[in-house]
Amino acid sequence: MSIPEPYPELEELLASVGEAGQRLAAIDASEGAAGNISFFVGWPMEIRRHFPVTEPIDLPVQTPALAGGFVVCTGSGRRLRDVRSDPAANLGVAAIGADGRSAMLHTSHHRLFERLTSEWNSHLAVHDDQVGRTGTTFHAIIHAQPRHLTYLSHIPAYGDEAFFNARLLRWEPETIINLPSGIGVLPFAVPGSAALMAANVESLRQHRVVLWRKHGVMARSDRSVTRAADRIEYAETAAAYEYMDMVADGRAEGLTTEELRTVVRTFGVDTTLV
Repeated sequence: MSIPEPYPELEELLASVGEAGQRLAAIDASEGAAGNISFFVGWPMEIRRHFPVTEPIDLPVQTPALAGGFVVCTGSGRRLRDVRSDPAANLGVAAIGADGRSAMLHTSHHRLFERLTSEWNSHLAVHDDQVGRTGTTFHAIIHAQPRHLTYLSHIPAYGDEAFFNARLLRWEPETIINLPSGIGVLPFAVPGSAALMAANVESLRQHRVVLWRKHGVMARSDRSVTRAADRIEYAETAAAYEYMDMVADGRAEGLTTEELRTVVRTFGVDTTLV
C-alpha cells in the first residue's frame, strides 16, 4: 500500500519522527541514545533547505528498489527524545543513487552525529525488501528497546514464537487487531551484524513487529512513522500485562481462545493465530 497523493511535506514527516521519539521515550523504550528511526520516501522532495551539507557515502548493502528515493534516518548516538526539538541536527537524508549502492548524504550545518545509526544495514535491507516486494512509496522502521518486551526475551520459554504470541495476545482485544500476524521472535544476534540484518528482513515479511531476543524490537509501517511507534506500544503493553501476571503468580485469566476468535470474527481480522 502506498500513501495517496497529495504526499506529506518533509516538515510533516520530520515532525512525525519527533513525535514517535517522544512517545517511545515516554514508555521507557529508548533509554539514553538507544533506538533509531528511519523512513523511505519514493517521491520527489526538496531537502536542501533543511539539510544543505552534502557528502557521498557508500551503502552497506545493495538497495536497487530504493534507487532514486530518499531514506531519512537518525544519527548514531542521538537521543530519540531530542529529535522533536531539532530534527535537522539529529537526522540525515540519504539520497539513494541510481546504482542502489551509493548515496549522497544530506545533513545540517549543526548536525550532532558522525554517522547514521549503527543499525543502518538492517534499516536499508528491510526498506529495500519491502519496497521491492510491495512497490510502496513510503516505508517506516523503528528500532527500540521496550523494557518489558526485552525482559521477557531473556526467559528461554519466550524464545518460542508460538508460545510468546499465545501469552501476549491474551491480554487485550486490540493486540490481535493491530498485530494480526503476531510478533516475530529472533534469536540473539550481535547488534548491527549481517546475521541480525538477514533474520530481520525475513521475519518482517510476515510480521509488523519483530522481537530481537535480549536486545529489543523492530517495527515497520507503510503508512506513517507514528503507526510503527503505535505497534511497539501495543506489543509493549501486552508484555507489561504478561509481566504483571508473572509477578502476581499467574492469577489473571486473560482472554480465552474462543473470546479471541470472537474478536477476530467481529472485526474481520486476517489472522491464523487463533
